[in-house]
Amino acid sequence: MLPLGLLAALAGWYLLTASGAIPSFLLPSPAAVAGRFVRGIQDASLLRHTLVTLSEVLAGLLLGVLAAAVLGYTIAKSPAIGRLLAPYIVASQAIPIVAIAPLLVIWFGPGRLSKILIASLIVFFPVLVNTVVGVRSVPEDLRQLMRSLRATRAQIFTKLEMPAALPVLLGGLKIGATLSVIGAVVGEFVGADEGLGFLVNVGRGLYDTALVFVAVLMLIGMALTLYGLVAWLERRLAWHTEADDR
Repeated sequence: MLPLGLLAALAGWYLLTASGAIPSFLLPSPAAVAGRFVRGIQDASLLRHTLVTLSEVLAGLLLGVLAAAVLGYTIAKSPAIGRLLAPYIVASQAIPIVAIAPLLVIWFGPGRLSKILIASLIVFFPVLVNTVVGVRSVPEDLRQLMRSLRATRAQIFTKLEMPAALPVLLGGLKIGATLSVIGAVVGEFVGADEGLGFLVNVGRGLYDTALVFVAVLMLIGMALTLYGLVAWLERRLAWHTEADDR
């Protein structure tokens, strides 16, 4: 069904632009977008800007997931720490990322570091919440069973808590993987001289709508690829009980 829907959308797009009802600088034709894509590949500019954004996304995703997983596990194991930090964590999410991004660019400069931090901030909260939920969802009787077998804390973590919480954690990672792309692009919108967000700004300023379409489609492809990789990890690593396996 997806290929048919995609073909129908492309056909409708072509007919709409071919009719001349919409100026090309507002909605370029599929051929114009394809031609702009080919030019970007030939002069290597599209690949260069894509790799810049991808590096920011991956670094921000890694930083955000690590910080959220460590803090989430700590909060799940210590409700007192959770009550202490909850107001600050919620308050940090009440501020739109587009309001924080200019500050981070001013503080850390227009380089990649500010984009990485913005991406990690937008990834942090969903992964944190899912980590807490995943760890707290582990049945207490299983923990008691592990302790009765004289399992160490490290063994309880690696053999019980981490496998049992992994499906919920990966669910948060799916959200974080797509949000990290948004975070990096928001940072590039605020201030950058490279990256796909920079290309969108350039295309907007020059009324090169085909370039904007190319950059947006590359961002969509990046987000779908990251989501697909996490889904693949979920199928490979997700822990199931014996009853589920039956």
